[in-house]
Amino acid sequence: MIRIILVRHGETNWNVEGRYQGQENTDLSPRGLEQGKLVGEALKDMPVDVYISSPLKRSFMTAEFCANHQGKEVIADDRLTEINHGVWEGQLSTDISAEYPDMFHQWHTEPHLVQMPGEGGESLEDVRKRVREAFDEYVDTYDGKTVLVAAHDAVNKAIICDVLGLGMEHFWQIKQDNTCVNVLECDKGVWRLVLMNYTGHLGYVFSGIEQKGL
Repeated sequence: MIRIILVRHGETNWNVEGRYQGQENTDLSPRGLEQGKLVGEALKDMPVDVYISSPLKRSFMTAEFCANHQGKEVIADDRLTEINHGVWEGQLSTDISAEYPDMFHQWHTEPHLVQMPGEGGESLEDVRKRVREAFDEYVDTYDGKTVLVAAHDAVNKAIICDVLGLGMEHFWQIKQDNTCVNVLECDKGVWRLVLMNYTGHLGYVFSGIEQKGL
């Protein structure tokens, strides 16, 4: 059996602004840095064998806050990079909704049908395929171990849906707060969800925060 502790990165200024980040390499905000320290402290006594992260620094730094407690290095995996939003990246959600009203509406009602506009823009199926490939590799490589994976909102939602047998149309039914902790286990090819969107280390069991950008 493999146990995967799946963590979302800490808050960025773009999260607060409601600006779509995608694969832009944004920094953690001061609050995000504090959240990273808190999740690291919360997990410091958890025996983790391997730390893996998206190469984007908001996730990589979050993983480092956890790995540093055990004196371990973080492995970067490009397959965990956030969804490429194409021309939406760097734009405020309010501006996107005004310029692309039909697609923006579809993104929030039928996300599985949306291909992000512009060069490099991905669909949720693109994300699902590359992240599932990574997770299947982890299952083969780290059997019997505990792996911490630090990634992103869309990445986490896509893989949680996928391992539970849910299509990407269920994407918005999963919530992922900054530095939330999820626990997934796979035993003989069967996945189960042990914990989802836990934020007790931030001082609340769940948040009412609704971010406007990914």
